[in-house]
Amino acid sequence: MRPLTDPAVLVAPTLLGAVVRVGDVAVRLTEVEAYAGESDPASHAYRGRTRRNAAMFAEAGAIYCYLSHGIHTAVNIVCREEGVAEAVLLRAGEVVAGTELARQRRGAGVPDHRLARGPGCLGQALGLRVLDSGRRLGDAGLSLAPAAVPASWTRGARVGVSRAADVLWRFWIPGDATVSAYRRNRHAPAPPA
Repeated sequence: MRPLTDPAVLVAPTLLGAVVRVGDVAVRLTEVEAYAGESDPASHAYRGRTRRNAAMFAEAGAIYCYLSHGIHTAVNIVCREEGVAEAVLLRAGEVVAGTELARQRRGAGVPDHRLARGPGCLGQALGLRVLDSGRRLGDAGLSLAPAAVPASWTRGARVGVSRAADVLWRFWIPGDATVSAYRRNRHAPAPPA
């Protein structure tokens, strides 16, 4: 795994296969997306620091949590040094510990491969909330363990963004059932021919 102080686009693929743990629930990451802060029109930090995105400007290793569609908590790992707002969105993973607790949080009928499939589902399975934004990896009950063996991966366009929609900064483990489906934002311009 690359140091979290490196640019998010370089860190992102090395997080695949890593395990993020919050309390009793652990998720092996299978899909992530990189965001390059103030130089990236798709980033929450593109227009500068706000109260909502302040955690993105923290030192590498902080987490940035935000409410997506007013319902789901999405979780990012902050990269770079303090003041540079780059982060990696944790899009999907496989619950590898605390499955029953994750299922309680997600719903009794949710199959194992869908417990942390999609950023909101991943945040819910881990039990993270917007109030957790700003916590740091290594804080009590919050950790990130590198993959035992680096994962093979592929890349493609980011999901659901209307600007910079064709930037190939989404990374995933091919063939893994926990990876979410690609959905292009309906407001994004048509892809290049």
